[in-house]
Amino acid sequence: MADAHAKPQHEYHLVNPSPWPILGAFFGLVLTIGAVIWMRGGTSLVTIAGALGIIYIMIVWWRDIIDEAQTGYHTKVVQLHLRYGMILFIASEVMFFVAWFWAYFDVALFPGEVHQYMRTELTGGVWPPKPAEAAFKGTFDPWHLPLLNTLILLTSGTTVTWAHHAVLEGDRKAAKQALWLTVILGALFTCVQAYEYAHAGFTFGGHIYGAAFFMATGFHGAHVLIGTIFLAVCLYRLYLGHFTPDHFGFEAAAWYWHFVDVVWLFLFIWIYVWGAGTPLAH
Repeated sequence: MADAHAKPQHEYHLVNPSPWPILGAFFGLVLTIGAVIWMRGGTSLVTIAGALGIIYIMIVWWRDIIDEAQTGYHTKVVQLHLRYGMILFIASEVMFFVAWFWAYFDVALFPGEVHQYMRTELTGGVWPPKPAEAAFKGTFDPWHLPLLNTLILLTSGTTVTWAHHAVLEGDRKAAKQALWLTVILGALFTCVQAYEYAHAGFTFGGHIYGAAFFMATGFHGAHVLIGTIFLAVCLYRLYLGHFTPDHFGFEAAAWYWHFVDVVWLFLFIWIYVWGAGTPLAH
């Protein structure tokens, strides 16, 4: 009788009280305030403190979720709700990038109006702006480093799919090999993009093309970095023997990585190719 009352008679998991949500919100507020102070010329210490706090909360909160999964609390019903949550999260990320594409096309399709009403030499009335000696020396050649990064990311999409199917089939050796390749390709993409940024013919500040370009591609690069860490954690968990064919944790990482792939295709087509203008010499 005591055991019957102690064990839940349903497939739902009632989460134990946790301090991480409220602490995560607090450090998010600290990060926001610190970013405003930093952008207004103040110290970056508050921003760093907020970022470190968020990283710590992510580690301990996800540690608890992993413990729940390994304990057996993630039943079919719970996994279904986790899938719904991941779908909504990716949908929110889609709308996040829609905002940057909206800003980019608003200026790209109407550069004359921007030039007239903002009373500045941000576009020169054309898009992309014509190369000048100082602020803007030319766009990137889409068929050089951007194409290389496209091939790298598309290849990583195939390797993560390979790893996912290997997990579903219980082939842990193949899953590890494929996931290693995916993590390496993700890190390589980040390195190539950093090299590309270092050789840009324009800067972020003082130029609307640079602002639109770096905000869109930069946030995507941040998502690639986050996704690479996500997959690296999954690789570590594979070595710990955590994943089973019906486990959702790795599937969520694969979904996120495919989302990153698709966003990059839009960036490559519309920003690099359609908005090529006059590419800067290699």
